[in-house]
Amino acid sequence: MSAAPHRRAVAIQHVAFEDCGTLGPVLAERGWELQTLQAGVDPLDAAETADLLIVLGGPISANDTDTHPFLRLQLAQLQRRLQQQRPTLGICLGAQLIARALGAQVAPMGAKEIGFSPLSLTDAGMASPLRAVAGIPVLHWHGEAFTLPPGAQRLAATAACAQQAFALGTHVLGLQCHPEIDARRIETWLIGHAHELHAAGIDPRVLREQAARYGAPLAAAARDLFATWLEAAA
Repeated sequence: MSAAPHRRAVAIQHVAFEDCGTLGPVLAERGWELQTLQAGVDPLDAAETADLLIVLGGPISANDTDTHPFLRLQLAQLQRRLQQQRPTLGICLGAQLIARALGAQVAPMGAKEIGFSPLSLTDAGMASPLRAVAGIPVLHWHGEAFTLPPGAQRLAATAACAQQAFALGTHVLGLQCHPEIDARRIETWLIGHAHELHAAGIDPRVLREQAARYGAPLAAAARDLFATWLEAAA
């Protein structure tokens, strides 16, 4: 029997504590080599040829191409990958960048959506890997949202945000929410985003309690979500 083909995933990270979380072990168990690049610091050349590109979240806007010029490079890379129909996963800011690369708009919502709550899945969402998180509170942490990219399927919404997830074929998945969160490390988020939480009037103790309550079921559901998507995408 021949050996399984070598597969390489590249994750672009925008802030240190927003990492691949529970997605990391899923990749490792399936034989993926994972390389993490720090946006604005590391050259992003490896993202061009990766078998899988993961674009993670961060506290900047997908529209901040003037103040953060590396975003222009990311958008150009994403456009090339998407034209080639190469497997690409975006989470929060990452999903917004994919949406922009596909011709959609990203704009402020007028309010923050921060905390754990379940998604409302569309029929397409229930037929997608997102069915694994049906009824499971996931972490939301954003103040901007994307419009549905042309040709994409709308998969999920919340009361605060009509566009929570989209798919383009089986090779592209954009998630506004954070199913990848390892809730055991929520303290890094509460410290790193302390100013944003204070400005939004959100008590970090509430998020800490939610993470303790929902972290384990979310981790199990996210494992199924990512495993199912990887099998179809790659």
